[in-house]
Amino acid sequence: MTESSPIRTSEENGSEESRLHRLLVELFEQADIRIGGDRPWDIRLIDADVPERVFSLGSLGLGESYMDGHWQAERLDQFFEKLLRAHLDRKIRPLRLAFHALRTRLLNRQSLKRAWRVGEVHYDLGNDFYAAMLDSRMTYSCGYWDGAHDLEAAQEAKLDLICRKLRLQPGMRLLDIGCGWGSLMGYAAERYGVECVGVTVSREQTAWAKERYAGLPLEFRLQDYRSVNERFDRIASVGMFEHVGHRNYRTFMEVARRCLADDGLFLLHTIGKNERHTVTDPWIDKHIFPNGDLPAIGQIADAAEGLFVVEDLHNFGADYDTTLMAWHANFEAAWPRFRERLGDRFQRMWRYYLLACAGAFRARDMQLWQWVFSPEGVGGGYRRP
Repeated sequence: MTESSPIRTSEENGSEESRLHRLLVELFEQADIRIGGDRPWDIRLIDADVPERVFSLGSLGLGESYMDGHWQAERLDQFFEKLLRAHLDRKIRPLRLAFHALRTRLLNRQSLKRAWRVGEVHYDLGNDFYAAMLDSRMTYSCGYWDGAHDLEAAQEAKLDLICRKLRLQPGMRLLDIGCGWGSLMGYAAERYGVECVGVTVSREQTAWAKERYAGLPLEFRLQDYRSVNERFDRIASVGMFEHVGHRNYRTFMEVARRCLADDGLFLLHTIGKNERHTVTDPWIDKHIFPNGDLPAIGQIADAAEGLFVVEDLHNFGADYDTTLMAWHANFEAAWPRFRERLGDRFQRMWRYYLLACAGAFRARDMQLWQWVFSPEGVGGGYRRP
């Protein structure tokens, strides 16, 4: 240590901890959240370092301190609903995260080389793990809960809604960009008599889907969407556009256009954000979806301009809250089977992911959109089924 370096006494350290604690108490009070309160959404601090981590690293510090077991809340979903309704996320802008924001805005983090990372980190966690959390078809996207009373029914309702919006007919060829475990393709082939090609960057998904749907006219490819160059009657992309990145939105739309028949329909199902100039949450980016990038509604419209006519736009983002809570219940019930393999820190991380997202959708901080596009416009107009 040099002569000019400050030496902080334990008293000064304690004083700083107290100051940051008071600031955090005041901040949370704006969202009706109490530190040490007894309501489900109140939080209990287990370690004194939480305020410092929050103020120095924002959402990254909040999430990682939870993963470390340094704070708890009985209902994380309610905690995040209140936090986001009060827009507390906008009131902490640590300088240490400025590089993350700059990198997100300026770099193409979803290039051909980088696009495979999310498959390796997230989707290849293990098919048995996802089978325990999801419905029987392994549908890892928002269910449609209009009239549905459980996860299985909500996911089947969503798949059927997509098929009806696409006006599928026997003998058609459907391209599924980001096909996941093949739930839409399997449903479309079984119920609507279509042939399907699906592309994904996940090896685990490809292997599982090929085995599950071996008897159907389905082709699953481990392939980046940018290299697809065939014609299809219909195209769907469900829960994949969140990994495309704003620098590639136009490219994605150009691929969809060159692959779609002139009289075809293209359905895009994606999570979206309310403002285009916000950046990816650093905790989600680091721990859950590397290189993810939620689109704003204007960014999707810009990317489609001159390529497609927007026939329909449907927002049922509130249904993601219910979907995520169902996944969370399944995850917690199945956790004893995975504890030894994944560890307790993973459990806290995954719980935080599911419940933070549920709270965000409940607060309407995030949306879920289904867009229907046509190349030239549907004659006589398009009617939502």
